[in-house]
Amino acid sequence: MNGFASASGLRKNPALTGLMDLLERSQWWSPEELETHQLGLLRQLLKHHEQHTPWVRERVAHNGRNADDLTASLATWSGFPLTTRRDLQTAELNSRSVPAAHQPVVEKKSSGSTGEPVVVRRTAVSQLFWQATTLREHLWHQRYPSETLLAVRAHLTQAMASKGWGSPVGDFFKTGPSYGVPTNTDVLQLLQWLKDIRPSYLLVYPNIWRAILDAGREESGIWDKLRQVRTLGETVTDELRTRTRAETPAELVDLYSAEELGTIAVQCPHSGMYHVMSEGLIVEVLSPEGKPCQPGETGRVVVTDLMNLATPLLRYENGDVAEQGPACLCGRGLPTFKRILGRERNMVRLPDGRRYWPTTGFREFGAVAEIRQYQLIQRSLQDIEIRLVVSGGSLSPRQESALSEIVNRWIGHAFHHTYVYFPEHIPRHTSGKFEEFMCLI
Repeated sequence: MNGFASASGLRKNPALTGLMDLLERSQWWSPEELETHQLGLLRQLLKHHEQHTPWVRERVAHNGRNADDLTASLATWSGFPLTTRRDLQTAELNSRSVPAAHQPVVEKKSSGSTGEPVVVRRTAVSQLFWQATTLREHLWHQRYPSETLLAVRAHLTQAMASKGWGSPVGDFFKTGPSYGVPTNTDVLQLLQWLKDIRPSYLLVYPNIWRAILDAGREESGIWDKLRQVRTLGETVTDELRTRTRAETPAELVDLYSAEELGTIAVQCPHSGMYHVMSEGLIVEVLSPEGKPCQPGETGRVVVTDLMNLATPLLRYENGDVAEQGPACLCGRGLPTFKRILGRERNMVRLPDGRRYWPTTGFREFGAVAEIRQYQLIQRSLQDIEIRLVVSGGSLSPRQESALSEIVNRWIGHAFHHTYVYFPEHIPRHTSGKFEEFMCLI
């Protein structure tokens, strides 16, 4: 039997057990039941932030409403102004008080798909919901936690090995070993890791997985134990899903998440669409005119985090693009996306032939200057153009040198940098997408 089939280990954490029990029931709720649940949480959230967050109080008052008016229905809520990444950068959004039951509070930094770094404070309740949706994703996809996991992650600076999978799975279930490898590891080295470890589960960015498949075309037996390739952080194409099925015994399972929001949507094990984690979020897909998209229509993603009493993310436009999906034939009442778009980043190319998914070091940018948006464009094997929107208009030569040192250290090569400055926003591609790193060679 699958190691996740029994949730007995959850009894060690009553709060998580209760939330998992709720999620087991709520996935089958009708749209009306789900909306009632969301509006109840939204009402509590707004009343808290009206009292403790002046920015929210002013926005509510400016619209001539109160919490009860705004939460009469989801249609009513859709009239509330959007929160942008620039708001998170420039406004004082944090609540002045967080209830003890929601403590401790931690900071999460994110560059998102728009290259605009933000810092969001998230509570213990936010973390609990992330744990529950993470476990839900494992349960839906019937994984065996006793087997081996290999994760290729951006936050790692060196390869590491562990006896378990880590939180939350390792907190409640007996797991097999796990290994972590930085994203800037050369593709051939990643291939060697796969040969040596023979993992059952690989967590990886789609572009890296595509490069691994390319490098492993002539290998035999390398995929023999691979059950699933779990992707996140970028757009997954139909071509990559097809290649995964054709060239390996594994299935590709994608996860849609964000540092500032946690898990947003989980791929359905039956249809392949993405189910929104609507028990803790209100997610809208809006047309350019601001109207709700219908199934098959593509629009920008707007999210309200119903769990966060520290930093209010109210109708937050996170910069992503998605295609609205229809009701799922699996029977779950959770809304769907058919596709997630707008987050693809390219791989850096080095003069020695290596290529990998770059880490820019954006978490250190704040030590140099107030950088509101950035984009890196590789123009040649030696040159990267750094595009910036900064407070004050531009950096000094000393600041440019410091920023270049950070970027080169994280990317892993001494590129020459040319700086280009923009007053408000760096232009998007004509498709509406924005990539924080683009390789044009």
